[in-house]
Amino acid sequence: MSQSDNPSSKGNGKKRNSLPPARSKGGGSKHGGARRKPDNAPASPGAAVRVAAARTLAPVLAAKTSLNLDGLPSGVAGRDQGLYKALCFGVCRQLPRLDALAGKLLKSSFKAQDQDIHALLLLGLYQLLYMRIAPHAAVGETAGAARGLGKGWATGVLNACLRRFQREQEALEAEVDKDPAVALSHPQWLLDTFQRNWPDDWEAIAAANNAQAPMTLRVNVAAISREDYLAQLADAEIDAVACPFAEHGITLASACDVSALPGFEEGLVSVQDEAAQLAGQLLAPAVTAINPEGEGVRLLDACTAPGGKLADMLERFPSLDATAIDIDGERLERVEETLERLELGAGVVCADASERDWWDGEAFDVILLDAPCSGSGVIRRHPDIKLLRRPNDIGDLARLQGKLLENLWGMLKPGGTLVYGTCSIITQENARVMDRFLAATPDAKAETIKADWGRVSGAGRQMLPQVNGHDGFYLAHITKAGA
Repeated sequence: MSQSDNPSSKGNGKKRNSLPPARSKGGGSKHGGARRKPDNAPASPGAAVRVAAARTLAPVLAAKTSLNLDGLPSGVAGRDQGLYKALCFGVCRQLPRLDALAGKLLKSSFKAQDQDIHALLLLGLYQLLYMRIAPHAAVGETAGAARGLGKGWATGVLNACLRRFQREQEALEAEVDKDPAVALSHPQWLLDTFQRNWPDDWEAIAAANNAQAPMTLRVNVAAISREDYLAQLADAEIDAVACPFAEHGITLASACDVSALPGFEEGLVSVQDEAAQLAGQLLAPAVTAINPEGEGVRLLDACTAPGGKLADMLERFPSLDATAIDIDGERLERVEETLERLELGAGVVCADASERDWWDGEAFDVILLDAPCSGSGVIRRHPDIKLLRRPNDIGDLARLQGKLLENLWGMLKPGGTLVYGTCSIITQENARVMDRFLAATPDAKAETIKADWGRVSGAGRQMLPQVNGHDGFYLAHITKAGA
């Protein structure tokens, strides 16, 4: 990580947005005073990573778009990739709190065209509050990054705000943290929802959402045992332990690039949270009961992208007659890439699982429905969920989930099994959806899930993100009468 030891950045005396003025020591004239750098001076290596982070965050702040960290921005050295991602994720995780603090430091908001400067202020605050970066580097490199954005006028503004925060940090934090939504960095409506659903757990859930998620792997047991792969990790000096619930899962002590994982490109292992692995583990006995090898068993993976659960089933049963469907063509490309890396085969269809125009009319033995949801159980992995979701989304998603269940149920053979899953912890998307479906579907029966993970919630089991290190996830096991 590149972190400059020189925190000085001089403003040019311009006032924008009625912000705190920077201290000026002259305009660099021949009669004396410090020579001012041009507004678009090249950024130092330490400032460059902050420039990239600000450019990535600006559209997220301005338009509430998804955080996109695919690839490494130009100007960011490979050694700084970790810092770049940590900055972007961190600001999104703590955005409500950082925004509240920024509001105390600014006399008025930045203009729309200066959201990148607003992002720099948030980045500076995040470093001072949550990262092990020397304060002088956090302030100096962040303020200096304004020149890399072609806005040298903002260096003084950023310096003034960040230095004031250093002086008044305790009082400023105490003031903004009077609001629980700010202190926990969640929108109020989402905190209210968590509190209604989980009155004894909501604060712990919010805290878990603001923490870094572990990196968990799924071992391809068709190629190597979990024990042997743990030995390979040990040989590579990567600390890891077996997951307590997912029979093929491994959790790393610290995250690493997949290129460092032994045999990743050869398909020995995939990245998948432990909770998500339990979907395949729950569905597998239904396949085994028909054919232990999976041959001739028709599987539908509905809403499949990004394909981890499909790959899990195919690793367990390579002979499955599998169909994978998703409405998002771009995300299906990732599914196909995953299948290619693992040398697995499935029919991949871009279509709407709530319709039947894609179906050939032949019923499926088993169906896995990974239903679209709020993502409230994986906020720690996708912190922009807190920015993108709105209260009305939950009801809309619950109606879609019910429609998907109703449509897919007609494609399931009598005697067949459907596993319903979401990465949500909101009961309106989970237990209540299943309750309505079961009440309206006479030939559907909820099977009791006998497991040590999660807790009973309606017809299924709910995992929460503050317990045992896995994501928040809901699973229900439904069988169809007949046969």
